[in-house]
Amino acid sequence: MRPIDFYFDFASPYGYFMSEKIGALANQHGRSVTWRPILLFAALRLLGLPPPFEHPVKLDYITADFERSAKFLNLDYRLPPGFPALTQHAARAFYLLNDQAPAAAMAYAHSVLRSYFREARDISKVELIAQLVLAQTEKFGKLSAVIDLLKSDAAKARLHNAISAAVENKVFGSPFVVVDGEPFFGVDRLPQIAEKLAAVARARDDSTTGDKHDI
Repeated sequence: MRPIDFYFDFASPYGYFMSEKIGALANQHGRSVTWRPILLFAALRLLGLPPPFEHPVKLDYITADFERSAKFLNLDYRLPPGFPALTQHAARAFYLLNDQAPAAAMAYAHSVLRSYFREARDISKVELIAQLVLAQTEKFGKLSAVIDLLKSDAAKARLHNAISAAVENKVFGSPFVVVDGEPFFGVDRLPQIAEKLAAVARARDDSTTGDKHDI
């Protein structure tokens, strides 16, 4: 079974909402999830698309919808001051963990999203991101060493490659979920993702039953 691809920006409320739901949904159907943080503004720029909050009318609607969606999904949420935060350090840290300490990467991602959207902590600060990395693993040494890693050319290149790959796969929003090649944009697509996974599971079960009958 192919993993589900989950693209998101750490500053995306909808991405945060999806992060709290996609794992349990995938588990129900025996699937795993590959988390793929990106910088949404960078991806949109490469795709020639406008920023999501470019027009104040749209921003007013979306800001209200964040609150409504959080209540509907029964999730703790508040819009952080200075929204949206810059998330390059948060995304670089995820790939650093995912490449060298993968068991810690998902827990780290949850900690960043919850720190931002529940506690209003400033995830644009590299010092905070380094602290959140160290809370998951001591593999990288002291705080200063983690900060140096996050500012390194290698970390920048790793994130650049991840964004380029997302653009190649026509990822234009957060969250953006791909199930067996079929894309779903937005946390409001959760019911459709659930139906897709259920349909695949039914087809697999029918195939297995057919094989048994053939025997």
